[in-house]
Amino acid sequence: MPNHLDQKRLKSAKLALFVIFFTQAFAAITTLPRIPELIDQIGVNFAEWGAIIGFAGLGSLLPLVFTNKLVNRFGTSPVIKISAIAISLVLMSLAWITNPILFFIAYTLQSFAFSTFNIALNSQAVMFQKKLGKVLLGSFHGSWSIGAAVSAAVSGVLATFLPLWQHLVIVAILVFIAFQLSGNYLLSPAEDGHEAEKPKAGDKKVSWLATPGYLWFLSLGLFAGMWPELVMMEWSAVFSRDVLQLEAGRGALPYTVFVAAMIVGRFSVVHITKRIHFSTMSQWGGLIGSVMMSIGVFWPAAIVANGDVSTLADRVDAALTVQVVFFALAGLGIASMVPSFYSAAGDIRGLTTAQALSRMSLANALMMMLAKVIMGALAEGPGLEAAFVFPLASFLAAGIIAGVVVKKSKRLRAENASAYPPTGPISSIDA
Repeated sequence: MPNHLDQKRLKSAKLALFVIFFTQAFAAITTLPRIPELIDQIGVNFAEWGAIIGFAGLGSLLPLVFTNKLVNRFGTSPVIKISAIAISLVLMSLAWITNPILFFIAYTLQSFAFSTFNIALNSQAVMFQKKLGKVLLGSFHGSWSIGAAVSAAVSGVLATFLPLWQHLVIVAILVFIAFQLSGNYLLSPAEDGHEAEKPKAGDKKVSWLATPGYLWFLSLGLFAGMWPELVMMEWSAVFSRDVLQLEAGRGALPYTVFVAAMIVGRFSVVHITKRIHFSTMSQWGGLIGSVMMSIGVFWPAAIVANGDVSTLADRVDAALTVQVVFFALAGLGIASMVPSFYSAAGDIRGLTTAQALSRMSLANALMMMLAKVIMGALAEGPGLEAAFVFPLASFLAAGIIAGVVVKKSKRLRAENASAYPPTGPISSIDA
């Protein structure tokens, strides 16, 4: 295995990683403005939809057990390219599925494929970072966030004139081509150093029962900080259609602005944390951001519902303007949440950072599945406006938890001050 690669090879691998992180987000977000259509297509209510997307998360757990073993044996790039095929095929299939059970199976397979892809891709990114001797994860994950924003905007435009099946087929084909072409320039199994990552005989493992309670506290903070972001991804388009009465094209705009602001915030983390503690940034982001998001949810809904003022079209325009402004402020507030809790995991005594992140990720995945089911039930029962109280309360709780972390953290681990979007860290379940 070559220990050193020439600059040309390093640049091509770096560009490939940027493209693949971008493309992954583009594939993941492309259905956002079409979620209301998908709900209608399979004929389910909000509670059933919440159960489908919630329990489909089970598909993301299994790869935590075996993907690292595949990487250790075959290297990262083969796993990335093969799982990318599955992502493209499942994305394409969603346009024709009308049966809720079949849709649940497809969504579960999609979660499985994305989880496998994420672990292998993040492994490649870390291995590349080690070879280059620079911290680049923040930039790679920033590329993911950019891909999410671009996808939301482009998909919103496509939704105005393309049928659902044409939209998904075109995107699936394009992302498949991008994945495979870029995959050819990733570090090969002979270059990525996966042999050195294999566990060594005698490595000590800390049992789950011996996991420090502070780690589970951080896991709760991680969930609280990530949940509002995920709700925006999965429910903002439905809120735009059913509450604000926006068409699919403009319905994607609030999320686009939210994630664009989050990108700005995440690329600012390194500079801001030179002045204040990372968790202090999250503390104030949670406290202020939750208020901004609350205004962005309830004020626009009130504007549209006020039938005594202006015409419906004017009220909708005004509501959209208000929501875009306050969702942008909320996006800035939430930007530091997830990376700050991951960073704090580096201070857990008795566990390596990898072990801590792995266990946090598993706990977070389980909480997310339950939360999605609850969100669907709330949307179907009290209604969408009331359901959004759940992520808003979570946002505020994340800020409060971050305040506790400030007091407990002994030091700021600058090497972990990087943005972590929903792609997640390198994770595996320890025996």
